[in-house]
Amino acid sequence: MAKWTPKHEAPEPLEGPVVATITGGTILWFVLFLVQLPFYGWYDDHGHTWWLWTCLAGAGLGLIGVWYVRGRDAAIKRAAAADTGPSSTAAE
Repeated sequence: MAKWTPKHEAPEPLEGPVVATITGGTILWFVLFLVQLPFYGWYDDHGHTWWLWTCLAGAGLGLIGVWYVRGRDAAIKRAAAADTGPSSTAAE
């Protein structure tokens, strides 16, 4: 079996308001869970309780995602600050 090799270079990753996007998605999953919670009996009667738990899992995983992207964002800012470093004080 031959090894697969890409035929073109991968595109650059898109940058944007990543923390806000993940936070918004997390809030949305949790709101969907809260909206469905009063109807738990109906979901249970019809075998659809997994819908509620999917929303709760999405919110929980979103919290992990928020923690991760905040750390990533801080690391990117630290790296950018280190690159621009103390070059202005060397001229004195």
